[in-house]
Amino acid sequence: MSFDLTDLRLFLHVVESGSITSGAELSHLALASASARIRNMEDLLEVPLLTRGRRGVTPTQAGRAMAHHARTILAQWDSMLGDLGEYAKGLKGHVRLLCNTASLTEFLPELLAAYLTKHPNVSIDVHERLSTEIVQDIVDGKADVGVLAKSVDPGELQTFAFRKLKFVLATSARHPLATRRSVSFSETLEHDFVGLAEDSPMQRYLHGHAARLGKEPNYRVRLRGFLAVGRMVEDNVGVAVMPETAAQRCKETMNIRTVKLSDAWATRDLILCVRRFNALPVHVRELVEMLRA
Repeated sequence: MSFDLTDLRLFLHVVESGSITSGAELSHLALASASARIRNMEDLLEVPLLTRGRRGVTPTQAGRAMAHHARTILAQWDSMLGDLGEYAKGLKGHVRLLCNTASLTEFLPELLAAYLTKHPNVSIDVHERLSTEIVQDIVDGKADVGVLAKSVDPGELQTFAFRKLKFVLATSARHPLATRRSVSFSETLEHDFVGLAEDSPMQRYLHGHAARLGKEPNYRVRLRGFLAVGRMVEDNVGVAVMPETAAQRCKETMNIRTVKLSDAWATRDLILCVRRFNALPVHVRELVEMLRA
C-alpha cells in the first residue's frame, strides 16, 4: 500500500472544495487523472473515502480520518523542507495564512511584501475568513497562521498581539449623519448602505451584528474594495462601515466624513494564532515573528 504526496494533496483539495473537478484544478491535474488517483486510494484501502452526489462529494468517516492524517503528513513535510532550507538553497516553503477582511486590506500587504522579498523561495496562500472560522481551520490543520479578533475564543491555540482595528462610519459631506461626532450602528441601519461584496467576511460580520439588532442593512450597491466604496459614499449613494485606516485613505482624495461608531465591537484588538509555534517550519516561524514585530 502506498500513496505519494500528490495523492494526499489532491485528496485534501477535493475534500476542502467538495468537488473532484475543483480538487483536480487546485492540484494542477487532469480530471481523469485525479479521479483515477482517488479510486486507486480507495482500492488500496478497500474502503470508500468519498460519498459522491449530484452536488459534489463529501468525505466518509474513513475519508475524514484520511484527511486528518494527510494534513499531519503534509505539515511534517513542509516542516522538514523549512528546516532543511536553513542549509540548502532552492527548497521552496509554503505558508497558509487566514485573516479577516480588514487585516488583509489594512495591515498585511506591506508586511507580506517585505517578508516575500526577504524569502524568495517561499509562497503564501492568503484567504479571508470570519474569525470563528479561522480558529477552527487552524485547529484542523487547514492553515498555518491566522489573524483574527481577540474577542474570539482561540481555545488552546497559541496567540500573539498583532494590531488594533477601529471601524468608523463613512458618509458624504451632505449626509444627515455627517455632522455627528458618534453614532450607534443601530441608528445607521435607518439609512441606505454601500458595502463590499456579499461573500466578504467583513460584510458577513456586519450582517451578524445587524441580525442581533433585529435589522438588516439596505445595500444599494456592493463593491470589491474600500476605494470604490468611498467613491459611492462621496456621491451620497449611501453610508459605509469601514476600517478607520481605509476611511483616512479615502479622505485624501474624496470629500467624505467619518463618524465614530459607539458600539463596543467597533474597536477590536487583532491577534495572531498558531497551533504550536515551536513545531512550525522555520519559514513560518519567521513570518509570525515579522508580523509580531
